[in-house]
Amino acid sequence: MSFFRAVPVGAVCLWWATWLPAAPLVEPVAAPAPLREAVQAVWQASPEVAAAKAGFDAAAAQARAAARPLYNPELQFEVENADVDRRVAGVGLTLDLSGKRRARATQGEAVAQASEAAYALARRDVATRWLKAWVAQAQAARQIALGRQRVELMRRFDALAAERLRVGDVSSPERDLAALALGEAQMQQAALVGQEASARAALTAIAGPASSFPRKQEPGALPSGPTPLAPGPRRDDGPVDLPPMPVGLPPPADSVAPVEVDVLPELAQARAEQQAAAAGVRVARRARVPDPTVSLTGGEVRSGSRHDRVIGLNVSLPLPLLNSGSAEVAAALAEEDAASARRRASEFAQHAGREAARVRYAALRETAGAFRQGRAGAFAERTALLEKLWRAGEIGTGDYLTQLKQSLDTALSGQELQAQAWQAWFDHLAAAGRLNDWLDGRGTGVSP
Repeated sequence: MSFFRAVPVGAVCLWWATWLPAAPLVEPVAAPAPLREAVQAVWQASPEVAAAKAGFDAAAAQARAAARPLYNPELQFEVENADVDRRVAGVGLTLDLSGKRRARATQGEAVAQASEAAYALARRDVATRWLKAWVAQAQAARQIALGRQRVELMRRFDALAAERLRVGDVSSPERDLAALALGEAQMQQAALVGQEASARAALTAIAGPASSFPRKQEPGALPSGPTPLAPGPRRDDGPVDLPPMPVGLPPPADSVAPVEVDVLPELAQARAEQQAAAAGVRVARRARVPDPTVSLTGGEVRSGSRHDRVIGLNVSLPLPLLNSGSAEVAAALAEEDAASARRRASEFAQHAGREAARVRYAALRETAGAFRQGRAGAFAERTALLEKLWRAGEIGTGDYLTQLKQSLDTALSGQELQAQAWQAWFDHLAAAGRLNDWLDGRGTGVSP
């Protein structure tokens, strides 16, 4: 329940940017080194990235296996003791005359490419989610600090109201209003602490506890080139602080040069899956063609006093009468159609998502920039002025509390707007295919 009365909007606009510190509006078009270091540690500690890397390794091994010959030679021995004694040895080999090996190798390579794209996609998604959770946690911590000042202000105001009630300067209802304002501020502070705990839990859910983050290194220790494909060993050096959130705003939306849509990991994965499905059709069709088995035997045959050496050639061919493999071909064709439809759907989604992310970020950044460029004032000076006016009786207790609450709410909204702008920036970079470039220090394709 709120005990504050409404005030004219003009009184609020005078102080709407009071609580934001002065800072440059534009950050460099490359991630700060501490942030790049933190994301590297997230990739090393993330189970999702490790699972995607293991899946890629498995697909690569399966592709190598698919490129190997299908059939191994067979060694045969035949021994018979009867009226005729036979001692025969032979070797046989099934011949891949229909190109099954080539079809399987093509399919395995496409599956490996899809797994590699899935690995890149997992790294990007984990980084995006962690960065947005990091911003949420940093923003919650800032709100806690501002809320702490609110509680102290209300506590001091409550004490002053009690003192003025004793000398008869304020009425009993006004004294109660000050006490209620203090209680409300304390409840709001508890809610902010809970939000900060939830934001930190979201960070932990992505990459484990804070001990997975590396300790600070000397400047220049972190390589600025592309990140390696395989995650490095996990480091547990003890808890450390997260990198601080920049006080400015990210670069404008037009500072990002989007890559071609086909280069995005979503499209690369969908395209590789379609190629794997098409290769699966060829595999199914080749499987319908029977492969002959050729065997060469040699030995000796004894019948009484007669001793003969024998050499034999055997060719066998399976007959596809009971199962011709047509159902497998039909299933593979259907899977190819489904993969093609998924690729087109992914392409539509990426085009739409890219534009939506750009528009949302441009709007949020423009609003946040306008908010920050408004008339600013010092927090201490403003609170001192409000208290002075209240002590002098120029404003009532209700007006004092209403204006102070409105200013604090506006400051909290400004912090929330800045956090949303940074989160939209990460979405914009991911949709444009430039998140890894920004994290690696290579920029975003356009000079600021």
